[in-house]
Amino acid sequence: MKIFTAEQIRSWDQFTISQEPVSSIQLMERASMAVAHWISEHCKNHKKLVVFCGNGNNGGDGLAVARILYLKGFDVDVFVRDPKGSFSEDASVNLKRLRDMSGISVRKFDQGEPYHFDDKTIIIDALLGTGLSRPLEGEYQILIEQLNAKKNIKIAIDVPSGLSADKIFDSDPVILKADYTLTFQCWKRAFLHPETGKYTGKVEVLDIGLNKDYSEKTETAYFAADDSVIEAVFKPRSEFSHKGSYGKAVIAGGSYGKIGAAVLATKSVLKTGAGLTFTVAPQCGYEILQTSCPEAMFIKGGEEFITNFELEEDFTCGIGPGLGTHPDTEKNFLSFLKKYTQPLILDADALNIISKDPQYLRLIPKKSIITPHPKEFERLFGSTANSFKRLELAREKANELAIYIILKDHHTQVITPQGKVFYNITGNSGLAKGGSGDILTGILTSLLAQGYSQEHTCILGVWLHGRAADIAVGKHSKESMLPMDVIDEFGTVFEELNRKTLRNL
Repeated sequence: MKIFTAEQIRSWDQFTISQEPVSSIQLMERASMAVAHWISEHCKNHKKLVVFCGNGNNGGDGLAVARILYLKGFDVDVFVRDPKGSFSEDASVNLKRLRDMSGISVRKFDQGEPYHFDDKTIIIDALLGTGLSRPLEGEYQILIEQLNAKKNIKIAIDVPSGLSADKIFDSDPVILKADYTLTFQCWKRAFLHPETGKYTGKVEVLDIGLNKDYSEKTETAYFAADDSVIEAVFKPRSEFSHKGSYGKAVIAGGSYGKIGAAVLATKSVLKTGAGLTFTVAPQCGYEILQTSCPEAMFIKGGEEFITNFELEEDFTCGIGPGLGTHPDTEKNFLSFLKKYTQPLILDADALNIISKDPQYLRLIPKKSIITPHPKEFERLFGSTANSFKRLELAREKANELAIYIILKDHHTQVITPQGKVFYNITGNSGLAKGGSGDILTGILTSLLAQGYSQEHTCILGVWLHGRAADIAVGKHSKESMLPMDVIDEFGTVFEELNRKTLRNL
């Protein structure tokens, strides 16, 4: 799914109106019907709603939603800035439609109003939408602070009020903290960054039938890796194949006390389909690896840490899990990088070694994949003011070094050398545990060995990692879920993908 800016989405609305037999007020009705349908289906235990509406088209959506939900049997109150004030043309139409009905009160919201709602009253935010260009101030700021102080369920229409769709404000803005955001047609970038996404709650993307030609022809660098993207990337396994069809994957990692990281990465390679799997590890991990991963072949790389990185050219290699940064490991790893030309997957201590000198970045083979978390990224490339600026720096560095960067976060970002960004929308905070990154390294190594392109390896690998975690969390909880529980769900994810792929043939 492409991600467009607020300005592009407004153009999308206008393009739809110009190309199809639909007016702007009809398009607003279509959007409002989608919101009202979602609320009526998901809020059946709640009958009381209050809708806060602005004077623009987002407020027009709210006014229409209030009318539709009232007709569906909900008890609805509406608050506006000034019932006698100036509204957008379409919002004025919906305000008149609302006033023509009995049973719904339209009142002015007042900064001195105490707003005594019972606990089951749902607050619907239709104040500002995507048009915001600066932080809230004045009466809107006071109102949002009052609403945030309430424990009621809050649903934002399109964008929580106070939040910019495309950027982060430099100051500390007041933003509605929604439990749900019902957005139209596509994700907004602000939903996918930690500083701003924390205000959206659960995001539901509602299809309101905007013209598909606009989406197909309009360029963007930003994408959400949704199911349609993944189904296009995934390659079902051929019946007429053999182990040689799916490559040779090797994990180089482990050191005394950190063999578990190599185990997790190796198991991950095995469970995601590589044809032949090898592990380069120190001798101290031999029994552990051969016992826990008997399907993988062991290559001795040292005694208590790896000093020998000699690998065959037809291996696809993931380096870093539990590697350690012993001086001998560091020396031999850097010597290996100076000679090796094939793309690598680099994570954890491999990145920590490279971060010790900016010149080491030039040793990373072109088309390699690196997987830093924010602190590792900072050590590699420098600090930034926020995650938006960090992403732009990642785009710059991916292009400069001709590598793929997987910037790990709640919504992990895949950055290509061409500057494209794919936001992952699977996964949960149960992955915030040591070992989760080792699993991802194994997945990526396996997929690249099987012949996926670097771009597809990154997109599918990150998605698969998150999807397996989403299944595991339902069985174990975010607190108790272990990395091994995630590995155990890879089979379930592949079953889902194969079913969907077969259905779509």
